Amino acid sequence: MKLIVITSPVFLPGEAEAISALFSAGLDLLHLRKPQADAGQVEELLKAIPFAYYSRIVIHDFFALKEQYGLRGIHLNSRHPEAPSGYCGQLSRSCHSLEEVAASTPRFDYVFMSPVYNSISKQGYHSGYSTEELNEAARKGIVNSRVVALSGIDVTNIRQVACLGFGGAALLGDIWNRFHSLADLDAVVAHLKALYAEIQS
Repeated sequence: MKLIVITSPVFLPGEAEAISALFSAGLDLLHLRKPQADAGQVEELLKAIPFAYYSRIVIHDFFALKEQYGLRGIHLNSRHPEAPSGYCGQLSRSCHSLEEVAASTPRFDYVFMSPVYNSISKQGYHSGYSTEELNEAARKGIVNSRVVALSGIDVTNIRQVACLGFGGAALLGDIWNRFHSLADLDAVVAHLKALYAEIQS
């Protein structure tokens, strides 16, 4: 099962160094999402990340940067629900119901399914699925290797995500709530390694 880190929606001091360290520690993919930023600000962050990692970065919103920097792919959401005309490349999207997941999975390389658990980064954003619904979705194959679990995932439940058959887990609050400056970097990297250890044990 792959691990995907979604960037904090706001820019953080030392963020490029933190992203590089996570990649160096084995992170599979990074989703670069800055919904309140402009393209120039996002481009400046990209320029601060080593080129070697660009093939593991998926961009939200500023799709022109995908081709300009040779990024992995683009991610569709409510702000940008359609790929640019003629786009060829990796494509993912956000889904918020089992029906949406079932309808979207055949059309995308993978989809985010949320909120699987109560959100860590958004207060009051609660799980949209009961344990029974998740188990039934797994049994029916709605949850499969092309579905990435999002929301509330941490070391206490990531093994359950793997056991349900999700192809990946997306992390946001569980990573960035631990990072306030470069002094926290070693602890954040150690936490990422602990998450990988959980799903590999």
